[in-house]
Amino acid sequence: MSRWPLTPRGTGAIVLALASFVLAPVLGVPALVFFGVLLVAAVALSFASLWLGHRADGVRRSFAPPVASVGADVDVRVRVESRSVLPTVVGTWRDRLPRGIDGEPTGVYPALRSGLASGSHRVDIAYRVRARRRGVRPVGPLVVETTDPFGLSRRRQELGSAVPLTIAPAVAPLDMFDDLPGAAGGTMQSVTDKLGQGADNLIPRAYAPGDSMRRIHWRASAHRGELMVRQEERESNPEAVIVFDRAVARWSADALRSPGEDPDFEAALSIVVSAAARFVREGYGVAVVDVDGTELVPPIDGGDSAALESMTTAFATLTARREGALTELAPLFAGATVGPVVVVTGEVDPADAASLAPIVGHSSMPVLFTLGGAGDALRIARESGWRVQRLEPEDELESLWSGVEGFRGRVG
Repeated sequence: MSRWPLTPRGTGAIVLALASFVLAPVLGVPALVFFGVLLVAAVALSFASLWLGHRADGVRRSFAPPVASVGADVDVRVRVESRSVLPTVVGTWRDRLPRGIDGEPTGVYPALRSGLASGSHRVDIAYRVRARRRGVRPVGPLVVETTDPFGLSRRRQELGSAVPLTIAPAVAPLDMFDDLPGAAGGTMQSVTDKLGQGADNLIPRAYAPGDSMRRIHWRASAHRGELMVRQEERESNPEAVIVFDRAVARWSADALRSPGEDPDFEAALSIVVSAAARFVREGYGVAVVDVDGTELVPPIDGGDSAALESMTTAFATLTARREGALTELAPLFAGATVGPVVVVTGEVDPADAASLAPIVGHSSMPVLFTLGGAGDALRIARESGWRVQRLEPEDELESLWSGVEGFRGRVG
């Protein structure tokens, strides 16, 4: 939209008025001066009709859903309370969209009657966009362009302010594996999983074989160098642990700077949240941690959809971090008997694969999602017992998950 306040018709009127002033003495026609003055007056009045007594009393914007997922459609609604002393003609509107949101937010802005008789006017605008990149993206302000009834001048207004739209990672409806305890609703648990439960202390204590993985105090474990458990009530649900390796060395620098910029990191994060959602729906308690044991979100109980939604919303702004190594992970599982362990990381080397090997003996189902492996890294991981799956940004998550050995193939 042009910032020049006159339409082509109004611009032509001013040019013609100036020409009249110049030609009047040359041609000896005084009436041309009068004609030029009329043109200038007409343009001035049209300009004043737009800028005097016209205002927007309020702009409200809403999104449905309020938190979008990557790849999902979002309905945007804008309500403008407007007041005008003089009537206006039909104009146009355009909403500003940030990078990462696709759409064509333009349309016709309706004519307004004089507010002297009818008071304020309510204008409702609705359109649909698609969320393409994760993050918190500002939408707006609304830009409205109106013209006077004679089409000589125009006014460009920015109504309201930008409102942030939260775009969370994409969550795919994954199926479940067929050889997990608790796969049928997450209520089954082996005797080994129950050993050690019920020993409640007031402070974190050392892990005892059979303690629930959800009782592990990951930060205390990282500081002490051994597995520590927190005080909690007795638990009987099976547990799953999802490890997301956020070290920037595994991803590009874009993953550290801003959410939604590194396709590899985004694909990995989608696997993390999708796997967590699948386990929670099956009844598993889920812990989502970094390689050093830091909890990325509070532990989620089986079937707790509200906590699951909070996790995906929190991950809208998750980025990589500067430090972290897979070698820090195995000691956290020493002496523990756990359920499924899903590790999501970038490219691994043989040393990384070897450092993960000790975890296999402590998990009912170890799964490794990786961008790739240098040398014999993937072979070493498979031979040590990991179910390895290559992670590609363009992959469909459902097929990627189903490609892991042990997939049952039923719809969840």
